[in-house]
Amino acid sequence: MIDRVLATIEQRKSQSLELLKEFLRIPSVSTKPDHKEHMVRCANWLADQLKFAMLDARVMPTGGHPAVVAKNKHVPGRPTVLFYGHYDVQPPEPLELWNSPPFQPTIRKTEAGTEAIFARGAVDDKGQVWCHVEALMAWQAHGGLPVNITCLIEGEEEIGSENLERFVREHKDDLKADICLISDTGLFARGVPAIGYGLRGLVYEEVRLDGPSHDLHSGGWGGAIQNPANALVELLASLHNKDGSVNIPGFYDEVAKLTDAERDAWRKLPHDDEAFARDLKLKKEDLFGEAGFSTIERIWARPTCDINGLSGGYQGPGAKTVIGSWASAKVSMRLVPNQDPKKIQAAFRKAVLDRAPKGVRVTFTMDDHISKPIVTPIDTPAVRLASEAISQGFGKPATFTRTGGTIPVVATLKEVLGVDSLLVGFGLPDDRVHSPNEKFDLDCFYNGTKTAAILYGKLASLKV
Repeated sequence: MIDRVLATIEQRKSQSLELLKEFLRIPSVSTKPDHKEHMVRCANWLADQLKFAMLDARVMPTGGHPAVVAKNKHVPGRPTVLFYGHYDVQPPEPLELWNSPPFQPTIRKTEAGTEAIFARGAVDDKGQVWCHVEALMAWQAHGGLPVNITCLIEGEEEIGSENLERFVREHKDDLKADICLISDTGLFARGVPAIGYGLRGLVYEEVRLDGPSHDLHSGGWGGAIQNPANALVELLASLHNKDGSVNIPGFYDEVAKLTDAERDAWRKLPHDDEAFARDLKLKKEDLFGEAGFSTIERIWARPTCDINGLSGGYQGPGAKTVIGSWASAKVSMRLVPNQDPKKIQAAFRKAVLDRAPKGVRVTFTMDDHISKPIVTPIDTPAVRLASEAISQGFGKPATFTRTGGTIPVVATLKEVLGVDSLLVGFGLPDDRVHSPNEKFDLDCFYNGTKTAAILYGKLASLKV
């Protein structure tokens, strides 16, 4: 049967790509209120495609952007797979850095000489979601999936899955599964497919400092009052030591240490700091991070604190000699196993309040933008089957990796449903996720679709 399924996928390659373009044209930017109607349109479009795959698909309210839930007819005794993905995308700005409009999908050559589709959401996560939808369609065209499938595709992943935990708790009986399958990660490198087993957690904060009641002339008032922008940058600079470590009391207290076995395994991966830096138009000696750790260790297994945005004062063309009445910063902290996001959030806020000078008022505007770090077991039957599927789909054996990113649902599903997640992603490190000129190599798109189809077949052998 799998040969017939794969033959259908091969025959539908052109049609599949055109449908992916339709998906990508919808500007489903979850963080912007003026895109609300696009979010609803995207959810309905996706539900319609799942209905074409002969699944019972519904667009369901969450308290924020809607979720798409779809199922086949569940047969007793079969394993149940929960497929999770998201249809929302990051804002495309800065628009001037795109080589083609972000919501006009374009096929062109990459620097590596391969063909790719360029658009916002191409790989994160619409393209990878579409790999699975195509795989489901191919199975359904040949008598139906050999497993019970439940699809949960949300519209708020890029804003921290703010309503997802409540949605999962309210619908936990409908979402019950034996394994969760997620494709929101990627290959370790071109030609090196991977299974992810670890994700960093997240604390995201926005700090605002308010000073005088209104903007002031810097000649008339400079030197007489506290400048919120000056205070903010001094405060932010205090968050790091010169060796790259984070200067927040208690930040490292519960960090899980890497085992010698993991460090040894990661040293054997085909990673080259010089090539890593070159891809970023940097030199090897420009790489920077916490002392005593390799680049991979810093990204996968060490916590971080990064400024993601700064606002305040005048930022238009030309000069305006003004002291702004306020300044703000967006800051993200990536966490590793054993760190408690709520404790880290409290420690960050205490450090900011303790270090803020007189003459400014401090407020924090994001309370619930947090997610737990997680490590999943790799010595399970489901992981073995996923490894076999990847080897067939990509023609290369899979390696095991962690990732520096965060997928909030993984911890939620483990806590609420007691289900582990398979992280089987198809993107490449140079896909420019969250950046201008995001892409998805077509070879990865097609091989990912085949891998998804093979994996659904193999998961049918799971004992339940």
